[in-house]
Amino acid sequence: MSENTTMTQNFRERALKLDAADPLAERRALFALDDGVYLDGNSLGALPVHVPARVQDVLTRQWGELRIRSWDESGWWTAPERIGDRIAPLVGAAAGQIVVGDSTSVNVFKAVVAAVRIAGEGRDEILVDATTFPTDGYIASAAARLTGHRIVPVAPADALAALGPRTAAVLLNHVDYRSGRLHDLPGLTAAVHAAGAVAVWDLCHSAGALPVGLDEHGVDLAVGCTYKYLNGGPGSPAYLYVAERHQAAFDSPLPGWNSHADPFGMTADYAPADGSVRGRVGTPDIVSMLTLEAALDVWDGVSVDAVRAKSLALTDFFLECVEAYVPAGRVASVTPAAHAERGSQVALRCAEAEPVMRRLIERGVVGDLRRPDVLRFGFTPLYVGFADAERAARILAEVLAEAPAGNTVG
Repeated sequence: MSENTTMTQNFRERALKLDAADPLAERRALFALDDGVYLDGNSLGALPVHVPARVQDVLTRQWGELRIRSWDESGWWTAPERIGDRIAPLVGAAAGQIVVGDSTSVNVFKAVVAAVRIAGEGRDEILVDATTFPTDGYIASAAARLTGHRIVPVAPADALAALGPRTAAVLLNHVDYRSGRLHDLPGLTAAVHAAGAVAVWDLCHSAGALPVGLDEHGVDLAVGCTYKYLNGGPGSPAYLYVAERHQAAFDSPLPGWNSHADPFGMTADYAPADGSVRGRVGTPDIVSMLTLEAALDVWDGVSVDAVRAKSLALTDFFLECVEAYVPAGRVASVTPAAHAERGSQVALRCAEAEPVMRRLIERGVVGDLRRPDVLRFGFTPLYVGFADAERAARILAEVLAEAPAGNTVG
């Protein structure tokens, strides 16, 4: 038996033992998966198997039979707050602070403008993560133009030095979408508050993958999507968190009829409702929203701490397999090795990332890439196992061994 064969056998045996001891392993059966390895849940989570039947009920009975009555009898009207309360424990928030609806981009706009207004007069700067997902930067810039503020792009590592008496609000990503780097939410939030500013966090790549602790760490406002680690489906509605202490002062730049204190009064003057309802705008997307509500059932009885423990173990194991299997110099991890700085994905710099990812997908390992040279592998602990991690690393090595070796990374 060759040395490589022995090494592969050892990793496979370790993976089987780890999967057998995994307390979350039984959750995998709750999802519609095939024989491949799905490592793109950080872009679109897998379908929970019970969701189609629930959606069918929404379409045929709630809409088809009850029709308009479903706004009351099926709970459609209260869905944004009800579903928000189901997301709340996954991000460390008490009930009554999260409303579901609209897209992440729309909620970023609401949050940043509201944060500036909460900060008050005399502050004219909005700090925004310079490495953020581009839309956050676009939206923050639009909010700055609307409010007469100045955008200050800053890397999260440099945010502390950029804070000052002119800072009104700070918009940061909890986990960087390219590298998978986990930023220091508790420390940065405390620093923002010490500077007298308001902290807004984007949780798109952390909610459902690791503990967030919104209430514990005093976060002011937060937004996030639900189609990644929360498995709500393509385009499922986003959510907005407004800490209870700010709800009375939350002044939305999009005051729609759904957030009115008397929405059916149809008055010309706007009077905001109390509580998280203020984050609503117009009529919610009920089919997509109730799809999300059904998908959240897979979280019943799941500890976010257990999810985090498995996430770190999975990414550790995957990185170990990559180091052992992949030819030297062909990839380099840009995801931090330190657990305190790592989200739930592994990003590998690879000179030929695009054709390599294409060949991986052809061979049943589905990840994605960020141009020009980053391979991304998302590890969703509810349905990804250690055997998946080993297989993905092994096939990556095979694909790279088949490609020309002229391109290497340092």
